[in-house]
Amino acid sequence: MVFHYICSGFELFMKNIHFFRIRLYLLTIILCMGFFASLKAQGSQAEKMAELGYSYRFTDTVKSKKLLAEALVLAKASKSKRDEVICLTLSAFTYRRLHQIKKFSDYAEEAYKISTQTEDEKAKAYGFMAIGSSKAYFDNKEESLKYRLRAYTMFEKLRIYTQCAQVGSEISYLFSYGSNSKTREYAYEALRYAEKSHDPESILHARLAVGSYLMTTAEKNRNNIKLWKSIVSFFKDTGAFIDANSTKISSKSNIAIFHTNLAALYMLHARLMDEKLFLRELEAAEEISKKYGIIYIYGNSLGMRAEHFMLNGEYEKAKEMFLQGIAYQNSLPRVDNEVLANFYLSLKEIAAAQKDYASYYSYDQKFGKYNRLAYDKNLQNNLQNAEIKFESEKNMLRIRQLENETKLQKKNEQLGYIIAAVLFLITVFIYISFYYRKRYYRKQAENLRQQQINNKLKLDLLEKDSLEHLLEKLSLERRFLRSQMDPHFVFNALGNIQSVILQGDKKKAVRYLSKFAKLTRDILHHSRKESVTLEEETETLASYIVLQQLRLHDSFDYEFIFGDGVSRYEMIPPLLIQPIIENAVEHGLKPLENRRGMLKVTFEKASENMLTCIVEDNGIGLEASRKRRKIDSHLSLATEITQQRLALYAGIEKDPAISCLHTESTENGCSVTINIPLL
Repeated sequence: MVFHYICSGFELFMKNIHFFRIRLYLLTIILCMGFFASLKAQGSQAEKMAELGYSYRFTDTVKSKKLLAEALVLAKASKSKRDEVICLTLSAFTYRRLHQIKKFSDYAEEAYKISTQTEDEKAKAYGFMAIGSSKAYFDNKEESLKYRLRAYTMFEKLRIYTQCAQVGSEISYLFSYGSNSKTREYAYEALRYAEKSHDPESILHARLAVGSYLMTTAEKNRNNIKLWKSIVSFFKDTGAFIDANSTKISSKSNIAIFHTNLAALYMLHARLMDEKLFLRELEAAEEISKKYGIIYIYGNSLGMRAEHFMLNGEYEKAKEMFLQGIAYQNSLPRVDNEVLANFYLSLKEIAAAQKDYASYYSYDQKFGKYNRLAYDKNLQNNLQNAEIKFESEKNMLRIRQLENETKLQKKNEQLGYIIAAVLFLITVFIYISFYYRKRYYRKQAENLRQQQINNKLKLDLLEKDSLEHLLEKLSLERRFLRSQMDPHFVFNALGNIQSVILQGDKKKAVRYLSKFAKLTRDILHHSRKESVTLEEETETLASYIVLQQLRLHDSFDYEFIFGDGVSRYEMIPPLLIQPIIENAVEHGLKPLENRRGMLKVTFEKASENMLTCIVEDNGIGLEASRKRRKIDSHLSLATEITQQRLALYAGIEKDPAISCLHTESTENGCSVTINIPLL
């Protein structure tokens, strides 16, 4: 379906209890240090005013912008670089919440630029946090991770735990694209710092980050009911925490996301499904979304509610829910065309299931209209974001030039001072020149040693980044390989649909078109995922085979066979078997004339981490197929794509057994065996 839910899960909460032994003769010193540290931690008047304005970003946007503007004026008047950077950073985050992207980008860049002009570590940390957020918004994850890691390190050093929790949570989301261990590490560190800060908003933010990691783990262990129940328990604890601290949490979108996630968690696992609790969480999310204008959360909740009714076969309730969502969208000052297109697409599926072709045609007309409007709007937004990103890159280049010029100027000044000092020492203290020269060389040696240490640290960081980039590159290569869908099948399918329509068989045409749309949507959905369940893969293969049956006038049968010990919730690479089945149908079963075709797909458990798939057909055989064609390009392409994908997994797992693709052929058919890694 078109609704993609932001689903996150949470593990059991483990409390860390720290015991401190304080000797009596140190008590006075520690109390004094704590007193001065508390004075230092207190923010200035401008900083407090900016934080107050930031807290109103959901409840009173006019007041929020006014307080932030006044705080910035106060910071500039006091000539405090730290206060100015903090005010600019909080203003940037507020305008991001208000979807004013140009102002968000400008404030973030200005905060970073000013932070480079001071040695104040708190100002630098806020500057890195602001520019890291800007880079993440424009999908520059590498640069965003670099700046946020620097901000995280500085906030740790300064013991500003609220910002440690926020930045750590964002870093865990960035690592979720390639490093599962790093995702877990930063999510739990964020939660630890949030609990130290005793700030309810930071705690909720960190718990959502932990949940994002845990849900990914739980989806790979669908049979582990104990784990799923522990996640639900953790969610309930989070809900109780929100109820106790709702007035202290200014980020209302996080509360709405929590309710949506809990509803999605109930929906994901049938054995945990409780319809009353599911609907209650959706109602809570919808209420918050309406109150604070969080439109995308409301759209997700309506979609989940309607999807639930559709899965239960309650098409009328689902239809009513989608129509309610359409009415709500049309009542808003700014209509979201993409949401309306999604609603009408779902209504089309309901009409097809109910065989209400008149409604199907009406919904299809409206879907086409809003889909075009959404595309035009997305294109316009992308162009606008590209322009902002281009201006941002130019500003960043100018900032780097200014930094280099400042460094060069400082170096020239230092060099001038050194030369003057040396000349003065040679002139006045000639008799002790040897002593000063010895000190000079000693200082140079110390600088070289320090430089070597810094270079080693930089090298370690580069090696760490290289490994993360390698994982991301391999992930992208795998997605590219599995996204290669055979265009001949698409053309043939569309040609058959056209033929059926011209023949006047509307029912068959609608059936063919619905199955073709479902298959295309499933393939596009799976091509974005690193892994799918065996059940999802076989459902997509079944849709593909049914279309082939329709195309070949139902001239063959098919069967899926699951061996002992094979779980349908095993996670495998998506779209790996389809090229093999395509070869079997196209070159084995299609030319068959003297008997009815049969296609068997058997899954057997080869080992704990390996699944064997055998594709058998009773077609004309490989040799006869080669004789029918002078150039065997189609089979080679499918085999080559599959071998390349398996080679990638073999390179990651360092297991040559993964890339095993074996073909056997006789006069009465062909059999292909492939070893598939379990993810």
